[in-house]
Amino acid sequence: MANQGRRLLDRVLAGVPLGEAPLTHAEELPGQDAREVPWPSWAAPEVVSALVERGVPAPWSHQAQAAELAWSGRDVVVATGTASGKSLAYQLPVLSALVAEGRATALYLSPTKALGADQIRAVEELAVPGVRAASFDGDTAMDERDWVRAHANWVFSNPDMLHRGVLPNHARWIRFFRGLAYVVVDECHAYRGVFGSHVALLLRRLRRVARRYGADPVFVLASATVAEPAASAERLVGKPCAAVVEDGSPRAGRVVALWEPPLLSELEGENGAPVRRSAGAETARILADLVVEGARSLAFVRSRVGAELTAMGARRVLAEVDPELPGRVAAYRGGYLPEERRALERALASGDLLGVATTNALELGVDIAGLDAVVVAGFPGTLASFWQQAGRAGRSGGDSLVVFVARDDPLDTYLAHHPEAVLRRPVEATVLDPSNPYVLAPHLACAAAELPLTEECLAGFGEGAREVVDGLVADRVLRRRPNGGWYWTARERPQGQVDIRGSGGEQVVVVEGDTGRVLGTVDPAAAHWTVHEGAVYLHQGESYVVDSLDLEAGIALVRAERPDWSTTARDTKDIVVVRVEQERRFAGVRVCLGEVEVTSQVVSYLRKLPSGQVVDQVPLDLPAQVLRTRAVWYAVDDSLLGSAPGGAGLAPATVPGALHAAEHAAIGLLPLFATCDRWDIGGVSTALHQDTGEATVFVHDGHPGGAGFADRGFAAVVPWLAAAREAISSCACPAGCPSCVQSPKCGNGNDPLDKAGGAAVLDVVLRAVENPPSDAQPDRLGGSGGAGGSGAGGSGSGLAGEAGTAR
Repeated sequence: MANQGRRLLDRVLAGVPLGEAPLTHAEELPGQDAREVPWPSWAAPEVVSALVERGVPAPWSHQAQAAELAWSGRDVVVATGTASGKSLAYQLPVLSALVAEGRATALYLSPTKALGADQIRAVEELAVPGVRAASFDGDTAMDERDWVRAHANWVFSNPDMLHRGVLPNHARWIRFFRGLAYVVVDECHAYRGVFGSHVALLLRRLRRVARRYGADPVFVLASATVAEPAASAERLVGKPCAAVVEDGSPRAGRVVALWEPPLLSELEGENGAPVRRSAGAETARILADLVVEGARSLAFVRSRVGAELTAMGARRVLAEVDPELPGRVAAYRGGYLPEERRALERALASGDLLGVATTNALELGVDIAGLDAVVVAGFPGTLASFWQQAGRAGRSGGDSLVVFVARDDPLDTYLAHHPEAVLRRPVEATVLDPSNPYVLAPHLACAAAELPLTEECLAGFGEGAREVVDGLVADRVLRRRPNGGWYWTARERPQGQVDIRGSGGEQVVVVEGDTGRVLGTVDPAAAHWTVHEGAVYLHQGESYVVDSLDLEAGIALVRAERPDWSTTARDTKDIVVVRVEQERRFAGVRVCLGEVEVTSQVVSYLRKLPSGQVVDQVPLDLPAQVLRTRAVWYAVDDSLLGSAPGGAGLAPATVPGALHAAEHAAIGLLPLFATCDRWDIGGVSTALHQDTGEATVFVHDGHPGGAGFADRGFAAVVPWLAAAREAISSCACPAGCPSCVQSPKCGNGNDPLDKAGGAAVLDVVLRAVENPPSDAQPDRLGGSGGAGGSGAGGSGSGLAGEAGTAR
């Protein structure tokens, strides 16, 4: 194995207590040499000179290929690894155009302010004559905004500001839009799910306004390595994009280690399930060992609180070794002031800081170089994100170590024991759906408020746009002109009512009752779960208890308190099939994709001690929530579940728990096949569903109208359910635990739950779909579902399943 990476792994293993064996796999990934090519002949000499002076003697092959396509007028996406210099691929054509044409302008969009600030700083440091780069975001002072509109020729912004500040005021940006030659969409793999669907429609609105002023900009997209980058980019921008995927940058060798924390024999979790040491505690110890070794290291942790706690844990361990070492560890996350973030970045780059525990704030593009090791605490949701985070190691050219520490979670456990799923599986394609009517309707309203809609421009918004516009007219949101076209009728602009990073609706504001201080905001759908009366709410490492939740006013009042317990909401759930869009019939099994209506109601919450022991259950009186979304489901004939030949051998009383376990396993493993997190999806299982007439397991998107995740599950149903089955069978627990079939967000308290029965259910489903009989039905379009009623009722158990609201 690589010398540096192997040495660091040996050091980390030396700190493992006797009798533990957390390492499940370690493998060396070889490096590669750089492939340099000459500067293109069209590149402006001033730009080339500036780049050479900044230490770039020649471009790498993928940089030159992408720049050439962009310069020739082709829309292009460059999808190469972390630290592969994707920024040069757009800097070269954009800067050359700004130098060559005095009226030319460019727009840069990034998903985070930190990344945008990092990129504008890089352009300013090049100091190319005639280039006037400027930021235009929520932090830009009002007097500076006037200067940007009047003089800047390369504007650095983000989708939020484009939506709320630029497009509604396009008449004040006429100079900029007339000259718009390039639009750069950086880290475009971050635009997925509902957020990605919003951004896709936002970019269509941008193109429409640019055409109004005579511009047709070239789009240059930069992405992490993703599957189908050309198709993903086309869905995002609404027109064909060429893809550059052959990475010509140098890459150091890496050792990738998969790590599963040990079981804690002295603790029991929910329903007596075994408990593993937390990924955060394990990561803190690994980070401390790396710091002792003098290795510059990043630990990626899933939450802001987790990052703070991991840094504190590492400092605590280091204090026992050397009193000077704790000062060389820090946390880095969103919410810090810009000057605090920059100071941390400088300290890490210089070596003053050796260990940093961070959220994904350091995943995207921020220039952190020279790291020896990266620890990833918990799967970040997609392989694309995992490799983005892993790519921070070895950026100085030396060999490095990457450690993936599994959480107590079905997907993490599966990956820890299936290295091929991490190391040899292609990364996911980005999932987004700009045709989602719940997303499309508000953007058509915004577009009409910017410029009246016409029949011609509707084509750019997709096939369903006309139907959605007709609905907006019926609702008197838009009005039809006598001579054709549609316009916005209200005085107030609609942009302020559309949250492009959520599913819509006004955010619930969390306020400290004693001081009136605003602590943060919560998505309205998630408020029932996270800020109900009595909930423990965490903010920047401090805990608060919710005194009241006023849903009409959108305010949750909290008080500072440190109770000994945490809270977990419980709900009931109903699901009704609205429309079957595709169906596959097998012997005793049907697999379907379609539209569903999910009705859920948070009815109580549990108070739990740190040990997992439940103190009590407190009732709540909250209104029901109705979600119209998309789902994938399978229905199983009773004969396959019972003791008939080839059946699962399940007694009727055990069927609800078996289906519930199969549902949880499927939800836990879907992120392996779709770019989602388990918190983006939900599920329901029942022994007899009114609309299907059979035992049925549903997995649905947690956003209105869907986000594309259920569609991806339907397309990959065999490998998806096979992975879920493997996750159950490979777990050593006797009756079900968080590593296989228990869920942290189960609305029914993980009860009933039958691990062996869940495996049996998946076995019979897989036998049917993997070996279909000759008369198996192909995909077909379906009509409407059942006549309504209780979708989760029936003679079995109407299980709450997992809550489907993203939070």
